[in-house]
Amino acid sequence: MAICTFAVMELQFYKYQGTGNDFVLIDNRQHTFSKNDTKLVARLCDRKFGIGADGLILLEEHPAVDFKMVYYNADGNQSSMCGNGGRCIVHFAEYLGMISKNTTFEAIDGLHEAKIERGCVHLKMNDVTNIQTEEDFAYLDTGSPHHVQLVENLADFNVFVNGRNIRNNRYGKAGANVNFVEKLEENTFAVRTYERGVEDETLSCGTGVTAVALAMFETGKATSNKVILQQPGGELQIHFNKIEKGYGDIYLIGPATQVFNGIITV
Repeated sequence: MAICTFAVMELQFYKYQGTGNDFVLIDNRQHTFSKNDTKLVARLCDRKFGIGADGLILLEEHPAVDFKMVYYNADGNQSSMCGNGGRCIVHFAEYLGMISKNTTFEAIDGLHEAKIERGCVHLKMNDVTNIQTEEDFAYLDTGSPHHVQLVENLADFNVFVNGRNIRNNRYGKAGANVNFVEKLEENTFAVRTYERGVEDETLSCGTGVTAVALAMFETGKATSNKVILQQPGGELQIHFNKIEKGYGDIYLIGPATQVFNGIITV
């Protein structure tokens, strides 16, 4: 039996990062990429045998809005909303000439509006109507499920071990992302996140910092509707309004950068 196989397709890809949360983006408007090939997605995201990324995103046509976002975790499975990925795909759509400075697109959790302003992508997240607060943590869904927990000495905290334990033992097979938080100033917090699907700490998580900002305001740890979140990969801002049932006009604000692009044989 032959031990060598030969590539059957060349695939154009674009590598993006948003505050260190990195993604492989593919223009799939012609449906050349198989959406059911989870092994290929996982291989492309592999940092030793592929391009390397926290996730893979397909940009596809949409009949009513500018485009559709299809997001996969690094394990190859389609997943819930990714905030940093959403900011990156907006930048990608502008790069492709599909949009100017404003856009509306569809993701797995519904429609999102976004704008590009002074080098930052302002991504509108869906309203959050329910925050479960317990004595030592909060739980809420900001497009993806998030556990938010205050800790001391975050820089030395073992995010991998503690995050994996909470993700699996508290939330079972479906899991949840786990955010560990330390207050730095009045409305500034440090955040480190263990992400399900990646099954490791990532340098940044957009839906995660959104969850942190809302949880900190809900529990009185933040006093402003503009919260700064500092992560290992950089700084993001969350702006929001308190509404009758929860929070609305929620914007995730930060940079998105194309790192490189190329062709890989698959």
